[in-house]
Amino acid sequence: MGAHSYGDGHADGTTGPDTSRLDRLTSWHSDWTGLRVAVLGLGVTGFAAADTLAELGADVLVVAGRAPDDRARLLEVLGIPLVTADLDSAPDELVAHDAEVLIVSPGFHPDHALLLWAAEHRIPVWGDIELAWRLRDKVGPAAPWILVTGTNGKTTTVQLTATMLAAAGHRVAPCGNIGVPVLDAIRDPQGWDVLVVELSSYQLHHLPLSGPGALVPWSTTCLNVADDHLDWHGSAAAYRDAKAKVYANTRVACVYNKADVATMRMVEDAEVSEGARAIGFGLGVPGPSDLGIVEGILCDRAFLEERFDTAIELSTVADLAAVGLSAPHVVANILAAAALARSFDVPPEAIRDALADFRLDAHRIEVVAVSEGISWIDDSKATNPHAADASLAAYDSVVWLVGGLLKGVDIGELVAKHADRLRGAVVIGVERAEVLAAFRRHAPTLRVFEIDSDDTGEVMPNAVGLAASLAEAGDVVLLAPAAASMDQFASYAERGAQFAQAVHDYLGGGSHEDSSSSPGAGV
Repeated sequence: MGAHSYGDGHADGTTGPDTSRLDRLTSWHSDWTGLRVAVLGLGVTGFAAADTLAELGADVLVVAGRAPDDRARLLEVLGIPLVTADLDSAPDELVAHDAEVLIVSPGFHPDHALLLWAAEHRIPVWGDIELAWRLRDKVGPAAPWILVTGTNGKTTTVQLTATMLAAAGHRVAPCGNIGVPVLDAIRDPQGWDVLVVELSSYQLHHLPLSGPGALVPWSTTCLNVADDHLDWHGSAAAYRDAKAKVYANTRVACVYNKADVATMRMVEDAEVSEGARAIGFGLGVPGPSDLGIVEGILCDRAFLEERFDTAIELSTVADLAAVGLSAPHVVANILAAAALARSFDVPPEAIRDALADFRLDAHRIEVVAVSEGISWIDDSKATNPHAADASLAAYDSVVWLVGGLLKGVDIGELVAKHADRLRGAVVIGVERAEVLAAFRRHAPTLRVFEIDSDDTGEVMPNAVGLAASLAEAGDVVLLAPAAASMDQFASYAERGAQFAQAVHDYLGGGSHEDSSSSPGAGV
């Protein structure tokens, strides 16, 4: 448990802070006045933590390597001191603050100098999620939390689950790593019936499994696990261990992916609340306590009394195809979301209604254009090999735009798996050497182009032009980079937007049509 196992810091003669007060801070209505807190980082979550703690009357210091001007000005208005410094060691102001607890933003690696300093001085470290859990009862009775994590599909599944809950008449907040801090959601003056919380492996890393700050969620899922963020966690095992924390103390349903044995093992190993059930989802025929597909019908065999000899219809693959939701990995996300919603007693008709109106976010298998039999698809959100694998598998013949920041992950297995469906590839990004080497090893006869320009304004126009020279009628030109975007773009969204603009510029506004679904994508 690392930073959460400090005792009271004094009974054994050590000089660490007295954490007995922290153990009593389990409610918005506890006495937080004067609590000395240091918040590390001034991103979205860091600002939310500082703002919340200041509202509670805590003595807050924010420490950041850099501070956006707008948030720095807001801190000044709120009277919260800010220290910006090189964080290779603890700034003097942080040492002098004598913090009783640190609130760490997700971007700080576990081996960051300030976290090592905190451990040396026995200062407890909380993430924003633990803080939000302790404060969740500001507005009336605390709303239950439904937790979603996984290497890929988190945001879509959170959105789907929230949409299903809303269709059943619940006031629901999708929040967390999806972009809205949980600390902002719990302070909404109208309150919520339920929160659907997306959790990154970074956020899960800092969660305690027991004790006053341990979450006790309603239902939970880890959608899938594949190597990602190894540069942050240090190893694949540490990454998986962080993801597995999502299931701890679950009250109603631990939803796992039948196609991903690792998620089933996580559920088997989890310490859960009495009565919690394991619920599987998958694209095959469901067993009792599963959700799956029978002859093109999405079925629930988990949340009904007669589950051993009957099932409830939730939707059909044909209906999903009509609204652009039939790619296999999207259908898997729908089944996971449906399981979470059904655990909250959402009726099947509300799920059907929600799916009829649901649309994927931009840059998720989004059709940019179709021209002369060639489909141009933006899946810039595929920021790791696992996501790109799902995207590639949806199409029969692909010109692949790939590359970026690999985050310590080897792309070779992905290239080998899909070499037979590739017409060609265009490699972008700063870590091109690794990607090109993978093609040489696993697809040596494939036509592969490299974009070696350092001018980010030229990357996508050049990539699109080369992709067009490779593509033939019936092909899909697929931007599924299998890598993060920050080497050449501000975000995956900017990368996707530049791709779309380059496609439209290349086609010259001529005969092409935009579409809302993915041709050839189906179960």
